[in-house]
Amino acid sequence: MSGQGILGLPRDGGALAAAVLARHGVDTVFTLSGGHLFPLYDGCVKSGIRLVDTRHEQTATFAAEGLAKVTRRVGVAAVTAGPGVTNAVSAIAAAHMSGSPLVVIGGRAPERIWGLGSLQELDHVPIVASITKLATTAKSPERIGAELDRALHLAVVPHRGPTFVDVPIDEWGPLPEGAADDLTTSGAEREHGDSPDSDDVAAVATLVRDAVRPVLMVGTDAYWAVAEDALRGFAEAALIPVFGNDLGRGLLPADHDLAFSRARTTAFRNADLVVVAGTPLDFRLGFGRFGDARVVHLADTAAGVSPNIELAGSVAGDLAATFAALAEHAPRSAVHQDWVQELRGDETKRRAAEQDRLESAASPIDPARVYGELRKRLARDAIVIGDGGDFVSYTGKYVDTFAPGCFLGPGPFGCLGSGTGYALAAACAHPDRQIVVCFGDGAIGFSLGDLDSLVRHDANVTAIVGNNGIWGLEKHPMQAVYGYDVVAELRPGTRYDEVAIALGGHGELVSEPDEIGPALDRAFAHRGLSVVNVLTDPADVYPRSSRLG
Repeated sequence: MSGQGILGLPRDGGALAAAVLARHGVDTVFTLSGGHLFPLYDGCVKSGIRLVDTRHEQTATFAAEGLAKVTRRVGVAAVTAGPGVTNAVSAIAAAHMSGSPLVVIGGRAPERIWGLGSLQELDHVPIVASITKLATTAKSPERIGAELDRALHLAVVPHRGPTFVDVPIDEWGPLPEGAADDLTTSGAEREHGDSPDSDDVAAVATLVRDAVRPVLMVGTDAYWAVAEDALRGFAEAALIPVFGNDLGRGLLPADHDLAFSRARTTAFRNADLVVVAGTPLDFRLGFGRFGDARVVHLADTAAGVSPNIELAGSVAGDLAATFAALAEHAPRSAVHQDWVQELRGDETKRRAAEQDRLESAASPIDPARVYGELRKRLARDAIVIGDGGDFVSYTGKYVDTFAPGCFLGPGPFGCLGSGTGYALAAACAHPDRQIVVCFGDGAIGFSLGDLDSLVRHDANVTAIVGNNGIWGLEKHPMQAVYGYDVVAELRPGTRYDEVAIALGGHGELVSEPDEIGPALDRAFAHRGLSVVNVLTDPADVYPRSSRLG
């Protein structure tokens, strides 16, 4: 029995699940076909929810997280039992580390014969419990709606993150009579955090006012809080220089007078106050140690405030409300103008020094030249995705971001294989915008088969492969430490462009620097998947300063 009852209420678990998804604003589910999920598919088809299928569950789950990242709505993936769930674990973990609102629906072996060794019988809940806000099994048809509603709600409540619900294949329905009569959901509205404490806000505002050289670093949680307008108001009122990481990039446009990126070393070295908002004090930020500077941490929940260093101040709660409250306290004066001008001079000097590499005529190709050509061709609202090590570090360095949700990197989990899923999601959500995914040649191997998914779903994506034939992020450091390297070689010159062509896309191989620009022009002109495979210099080493421990 399938579909709707006489009053329009769901009559089976698949229809019930689809109804709950729709009420939370979900219109797309990413998946890889599996028999344990057929009732859910049936419900989605009958409810008009789009099903987008991939060639690997990791790609489907990354795509769901990617959709969240480019829309600020909860993303949903459905994966079949056993290996379907285990294939999704890396993407779930990445969402956990980034605080991305993601719901994963898992298939599950039949409940009535559990323990007898049925196909793909595996208890998924203990596997994903440590990397989700909720991990549960709906063990009866009538529980499907409630558990899925709870999962969707918790995913978007700060601190945001992934949730997981699996459903045994024999518990999809039909529903008992009246089981859905009281179907209600928490709604599709975005949940905001608690209101910030006014005394905490006042104390931080005083620290900012009294500082001579303050700096603000803003991260992903401010993006989820839709904090860009309030952030801009605070930055302009306090005249405070702003840096961004991950989805914090673009909350203040890269060409704003108070937006900086290249002057980060100078800023953190010389600042007397560092305000970190919406991102943890982890390895990317020197674990919160910035010389002699006092440190303030603004987090979306009290649990998110760092306990690992002595803080000069902190505020917990909705980050948009926190920035708005700080703006009200901020002095409207030019007290920090000299500091801003000092950093602007450093920023300008460093950008000027980059030009030689961005225009390099060196052969083998300097990877920076790729970005010198790409930058000229990017629209202001282009979505740029990075999936890789050294080559993608250059993406983060050289690509400026002008709008929220326009730069998707590997995040703090650093998991390779996210790029194709992110690109698929971005193309589904924004089919008329430029979508560019920059792969290292190591990273593209994780999801190469899913180039087929981009073609099948008519995703308008330009992929650039930085192909140096090595695992550069490992090869060069191992040589520096041990004097040699092992297991760090890839096949030189692999024709990823020909894979794209074989799968129905456009592809080109680039081996000389003056070929890069014309190849990118042809790629952008092609409607659909294009892969520009650029042979870059394997001797190039990206300069790193992050401390991993």
